[in-house]
Amino acid sequence: MIVADTYLEKFKGGFTGILRWPQLDDLWNTVLKDAEDGWYVYAIGELPPDSPAGRDRLIQFVKEIDALLRTEHDEDYCGIVYADNRERPRFIKIYDPNKLGIVCGFSDHPPLPGWTLSKLRPVSLSEMLPPTANRRRWWQSLFQ
Repeated sequence: MIVADTYLEKFKGGFTGILRWPQLDDLWNTVLKDAEDGWYVYAIGELPPDSPAGRDRLIQFVKEIDALLRTEHDEDYCGIVYADNRERPRFIKIYDPNKLGIVCGFSDHPPLPGWTLSKLRPVSLSEMLPPTANRRRWWQSLFQ
C-alpha cells in the first residue's frame, strides 16, 4: 500500500529535535501559517484520521498540546518534539511527557510518539510497528 509505505518511510526518516521552548513557538507559528494546507492530527493508539484537520481544529490542537507539554514536561528545555524540517515541516512527532522512554539517541525499537502532525495521511502505527517477537512471547507466556 503506497500510503502506508510513504507514511512509514517518512516516520522512520530523519528528524531534528526542537530543543528550546522558543523553537517550539516558531514551529507552531509555521504550522499555523500553513493551517489551510491539510495537516493530519493523529493520536497514536486511536484510529488514524481519514482527512486533514480543519483550521479551527488544528489551532485548538496546537494550543492544547502546547499547554500540555509545558505543564507536564516541567523542564527549561523542550526536547520532546521532532520535525522533519524546522523551517518547512511536513511531519512532526510529539512525545508524551509521561511516556518518554528513550526518545533521543539511537534505538532499534524507539518508543512511539503520543501524536503526529503530518501532511501525509497516517496509518495505524501501533499495527504497522507491533512489539518485537521477544516482547510478544513474554506477554503470551505471562499468564500460562
